[in-house]
Parts: sequence; C-alpha cells; structure tokens
Amino acid sequence: MKYSFLQSEYRSSSPSSSRYHIIPVPLESTVSYGTGTAQGPAAVLEASQQLEKLTEGLGEPGVYGIFTAPPVDCSWKNSPQEVYVRTADVMDQAVSSGSVPILLGGEHSITNAAIELISRKYPAGSVGIIQFDAHMDLRDSYEGSVWSHASVMRRAVEKGIPLLQVGVRNFCEEELEARKTFHVSYCDASQVHRLLHSASGFGDAALPPKFPKNVYITFDVDCFDASLMPATGTPEPGGLFWWETIELLKQYAAKRHIIGADVVELAPSPGLHHCSYTAAKLVYVLMGLASPALSRSPHL
Repeated sequence: MKYSFLQSEYRSSSPSSSRYHIIPVPLESTVSYGTGTAQGPAAVLEASQQLEKLTEGLGEPGVYGIFTAPPVDCSWKNSPQEVYVRTADVMDQAVSSGSVPILLGGEHSITNAAIELISRKYPAGSVGIIQFDAHMDLRDSYEGSVWSHASVMRRAVEKGIPLLQVGVRNFCEEELEARKTFHVSYCDASQVHRLLHSASGFGDAALPPKFPKNVYITFDVDCFDASLMPATGTPEPGGLFWWETIELLKQYAAKRHIIGADVVELAPSPGLHHCSYTAAKLVYVLMGLASPALSRSPHL
C-alpha cells in the first residue's frame, strides 16, 4: 500500500523493535449491503498521515514504534478460512516478538484470524473479546456461509472465548438465543444512552468480574452512529458517538492487557474523508490503550 501508519510523524520501525504491528487485511467477501471494505485499510493508512503525535489522555503511542506489514493476501482456493489462517500467522509473529497486532479491515469476518490466534496461542478462557458493533454477529451462518461477517462472533463463543458486546442495536431471534446459550455479556446502544444520562454514568457498564485479564478488542465502525460514520456497509442510527466510545474503551482497558485489536467495516466514500480519519484516530487510541505505559501485565 502507498502509506505506512503515521509515516508523516514516525519512520516505520523494524518488526522486532515495534510495539505495534499494523496489519492491513483488505478482505471483501461476504458483505451483504453496502460494499467497499476492501479499500478500508488503504484509506485508514492515508488518513493516518493527518494525525497528531499526541492523543488526549493517552500520551504518544507512536514513540514505542510502529511497523506496518504488507497487506495480507486475501485470495483463496477453497474457503476464506485460508485467509484467516494466513492472517493469524502474521499476528502470531507479532505476538511472538512482544508486539500488539492491530488488523485494518476489510470486512468483519477477518476477526476469525484473531479467534484462530487466541485458540492456538493462549490457554482456554484466558482471553476475552470486547466487541463494539451495531450487530451481534451471532448467527450460525448467513447467506449460506459460516464464515460470514454476520457469524464471526458465533465462531468465537463456540470456542469458549468470553465475549462482551457493546453498542448493539440490530439483531434477530437466533442471536438473542445465542446470547443466552453462550452466556454473552452486553451493553447495548440503548443501555449506553440511558447510562450516559444517568447519575452513575458508565459504572453499570463494567466488565463482568470474572472477565479475562487478557482482552482482544474488535471494533466494527458501524458501532458509531450513522451521522458520525456513514461510510460503512450498514450505517445504523442510534449508535455511539466519539467521547462515550473513548470513555468505555478506557474503562474496559483499565486493569486489562490488550493482546490485539482490529478496526473493520470502513467502506470509504468520496467526499466523506472524515470517516477514514475517524477510523485512523480510533486505531491510534487503541494503540494508546495498549501502550507499555498503560498496559497491564498479562495473566495467562
């Protein structure tokens, strides 16, 4: 791709000396409404050139080193699972070198790579996923594919990975049943709205007491309200805005060790460059939350 993440401010570091590995995964295979996610990673990298070095309350994440990997080959012969395994291999290299892998999507099904990584790299139950999303993505399959973006979290909970969902406001009966069956924790968008205007604030949105100390954060940009993030395949009204999102992320990252993250489902649109910039700034915030200054030691 043309740019490395924030190369306007930092030289791309070597993989071994970088705290963060930015991994573009331009997969667009199972999108079911708007299209364009294959262009998402390049748009985020380009928009990142406009970021400042500092991010409020989180210091200067870039000082710890940023390596931008080549885009993952998103072709396959028999199944998109080949792409997820290929991506997991790249993530594994980052984790093995002591770095934090951050995927740039691409559609949400790329989180299957993180599920693969968690399953092969960490003891069972030691990593939880925090999902920011307008949708549950808990269908067993969608439009004939078990690898659909609408099924990615089902694949996670089937493997016993604890899950917290934040910002959901669109779902079906099958997914509600899956929440019960797999004991999924949640703070839906309507609850976030009520808490935002309550005296106690976001205290009632806390992680469950036994949620793992190691966490992976997956952020579908349609979690944001459609007025803030129209450049996505399924823009949804009633979503989160910037500051409540940041407050929740900080709350969930407190006393947790972030082992990786992804930002997915950006579908860049001409004239809406603020959406690509918002996604890039979100990536930088996630880097700040995973910085050595804030990140806690892992508990495996």
